Amino acid sequence: MRKSKPIAIIGGGPAGALAAATLSRAGRSVVLFDEKLAWEKPCGGGLTHKALIAWPFLRDANVERNWVQKCELAGSSGRRVCFPLEQPIAIFSRAVLNGLVLQQARDAGAEVIPERVTAVERVDGGWRLRSARSTCDVAYIVFATGARNPFRKQFCQGFGPEDLMVTAGYRIPRRSELMQIQFLHDFHGYIWIFPRSDHVSAGICGKMNAMTTRELRTLLEQTLEKCGLDYHSAPFYSHVLPSPRARTLRETVVSGDGWAMVGDAAGFVDPITGEGLYYAMRSGELLAQALLANQPDLYPEFLRRDFLPELELAARMAIRFYTGRWMGEPVIERMLQFIASSTSFRSLMSDLFAGTQSYRSLRRRLYCTLPTMLAESLASALRLPASDREMKIESRAG
Repeated sequence: MRKSKPIAIIGGGPAGALAAATLSRAGRSVVLFDEKLAWEKPCGGGLTHKALIAWPFLRDANVERNWVQKCELAGSSGRRVCFPLEQPIAIFSRAVLNGLVLQQARDAGAEVIPERVTAVERVDGGWRLRSARSTCDVAYIVFATGARNPFRKQFCQGFGPEDLMVTAGYRIPRRSELMQIQFLHDFHGYIWIFPRSDHVSAGICGKMNAMTTRELRTLLEQTLEKCGLDYHSAPFYSHVLPSPRARTLRETVVSGDGWAMVGDAAGFVDPITGEGLYYAMRSGELLAQALLANQPDLYPEFLRRDFLPELELAARMAIRFYTGRWMGEPVIERMLQFIASSTSFRSLMSDLFAGTQSYRSLRRRLYCTLPTMLAESLASALRLPASDREMKIESRAG
């Protein structure tokens, strides 16, 4: 790279902003373009314990967020179970979260330009970026533009509908301390109600090739009405989220001569949970490390050593999770049963929510704890009817 020219980052979400902050602190010249800067998105905005440990400024910053320590899961059968989270989740407004990480970039010395880049072209061994008001010559481009990356097809193959999810949601004025997730029958996705500091983020995500945004919105509104949540005057949002298949993650090119993609633009989202904030920020950090070592070609190898195998495994597991069966029951229903009846399984689920339980070691942990889980479930079934057992778990969670 020619250090006389800056590194350009297109997109000011957590992935792009953290990359900008990391590079700028090390003395690199960085210019970040984003026309929206800190803006709201229809997503939960939850940061796991794993993310908070990785970036302590997210935990320690004096900004609005809601610390959540209880989670309720509901299946299509009507079964519900509420359980405590051993490590709390910090739920941010995305406008607050984006603004927090962008400020880190500004404080480190990055130049933040509130403009949309409309064209990218090769010039003199580098790149020329054009916006409606200006042009900028740069040495390297980082695309952090989200799943709807307008430049993706110019550099590599685009995502198809089978590798994308559609999200739709409302921000509803209401205070709550309970994180809720509702699974639906024969549906690859879920409905969430995440409590933020002054409202709840209520939304739904589903595969783009299975349902339209209108159909998803209808499903969401029916659920909100059953929950007694008035969404009629709340702002509505819709967004596209990557949910790549294992083959797509394995074969997609995320970097090349003078450019790289991070976060949603590269497809780094957990295909089971839809969680992407950790992977967005981690990919931005890994790319920055490769650039600071003056070895940008190492970026794919850094990804492979870090989290890419985990996402590929999650992609292979996703279909079985949503539509498969476990011990004669749908996987999700059996999961809820074990949460209600087994202390060991509740601890496992709490670790999954914290981000400290990987998919790669999940099967081994399940096999090792299965005898204990079955014994606990049997003892619980002999002691209490199912309704009383679920009430008992809720009481412990409180």
